[in-house]
Amino acid sequence: MKVVVIDDEPLARMELSYLLEQTNDVEQIWEGESIDDAFQLILTHQPDLLFLDIHLTDESGLDLAKRLSKVPQAPLIVFATAYDNHAVEAFEVNALDYILKPFEQDRIQRTINKAKQTLSAEVEHLEKTSGKSSQRLTVETDERIYLIPFEDIIYCEVQGKETTVYTKTTSHTSHTSLSAMEKMLTTDRFMKVHRSYLINQDQIKEIQPWFNQTYQITMTNGGKVPVSRSYLKGFKERLGL
Repeated sequence: MKVVVIDDEPLARMELSYLLEQTNDVEQIWEGESIDDAFQLILTHQPDLLFLDIHLTDESGLDLAKRLSKVPQAPLIVFATAYDNHAVEAFEVNALDYILKPFEQDRIQRTINKAKQTLSAEVEHLEKTSGKSSQRLTVETDERIYLIPFEDIIYCEVQGKETTVYTKTTSHTSHTSLSAMEKMLTTDRFMKVHRSYLINQDQIKEIQPWFNQTYQITMTNGGKVPVSRSYLKGFKERLGL
């Protein structure tokens, strides 16, 4: 199980991370102190579970939970707080659990067990409904979250510290890394052809010979994408060239 812990108190984060490690059910833990940290960690690592304090510095964990409630495949949320007067609000945003500081090992283990059961049920549901619904890429940009169907994506391009996703109708620029997007695009139609480009092979319009025995691809939106020498062999094998 992959977990993100968001709390503006370093000692509280350390304590909770330690207790989570003792459960033997948590494989990886990432920590942050703000809503911005939470979004970046969620988009990059796609955790299963989010432990979230309610009172963050000048921010509310409840606001983050409300935003995540609109995101498909968002992590399960556990509010971990020193205040017991927000439980009703927490469960209104479909929180999995509500635990109070100081944390105890038995209580953390019960929460993890509950999360395991919920995740197993979700996996079973997805297996039953696979193929019935479109897979979508979640991209946060300009303080908005866009849900982009995989089949609408033409290619992704890195420029500096930003990644642009080009679709059939528009484009969206995000601070999410290309490698993180590659992990989220979980179908065989996507492939990396350059360290700065990830393409949807179904959206290739034309392939032209280029410098040093490489290729340049023209995508269906007219975009030009180079195939670098280090990716050339895999590209040719994939397309049967």
